Amino acid sequence: MTMQVGIFIFDNVEVLDFTGPYEVFTCASRVNQGENPLFNVFTVGETLKPIHARAGLKIDPDFSLENHPEIDCLIIPGGVVSAELNKKNVIEWIAKQSLNTKITASVCTGAFLLAAAGVLEGKSATTHWEDIADLRAMFPELSVKEGLRWVDEGATVSSAGISAGIDMSLHLIERLKNRDLALRTAKQLEFDWTENRAS
Repeated sequence: MTMQVGIFIFDNVEVLDFTGPYEVFTCASRVNQGENPLFNVFTVGETLKPIHARAGLKIDPDFSLENHPEIDCLIIPGGVVSAELNKKNVIEWIAKQSLNTKITASVCTGAFLLAAAGVLEGKSATTHWEDIADLRAMFPELSVKEGLRWVDEGATVSSAGISAGIDMSLHLIERLKNRDLALRTAKQLEFDWTENRAS
């Protein structure tokens, strides 16, 4: 059965934060070579209005918050998240989706959005090294780890900054399918998978 991977995108999202996981999951489907795609990967915006990522890259979301397939694995990338933190509908949507996903994951400062939605309550998480202090200050109840590429808490997984989202996504491939596919995907991507982790 095809697993649905939804990636939330927004104005000032960090490009590699969402394109890295997008590439990992779509590549894994190609490498898997099943009768049906292993993963269906799509983007979700607040609306269908085009968004502008950091450095100006323009992207049209595939779906809106109000109209998207059921999500098995939700990925919340980072970037400049201050505007998103102030959007009640976005925070509520993340909280609601996390109740039904197999895994809800964040890349970089996407951890701030997961924390604001209550998804990380009582759990450990990580973010970009530059934002560790701010995450601790804003969410003092959160156990913030540093020096790790990702932190796996079962239903929630968070990664450090930018390229660490690729490492985390390969880890998610291992969890959702198997280690062999994760290794073959990394090879296909010609990516040196860094596997340090904590739980």
